[in-house]
Amino acid sequence: MTIEQFKTLTHEQKLVEIKYNGELLGSWERPSEEAGKKQPGDIFQLGEFWVFLSDDEKTVIPTRRNVLAGS
Repeated sequence: MTIEQFKTLTHEQKLVEIKYNGELLGSWERPSEEAGKKQPGDIFQLGEFWVFLSDDEKTVIPTRRNVLAGS
């Protein structure tokens, strides 16, 4: 699956994809829109891209950059 295909899935389909095909890499706190606040969650690898999944499972953000690698 490509990142473009992942983006077209419904929220529920994204959660299923993460659960069955994602590799948990670790916890990460994502900067939020609110100044000074961070959103806790986990980073998963799905093939050639990564996905942030918030602890409450309401926020799913795919990215081409591994935020845990620091680059």
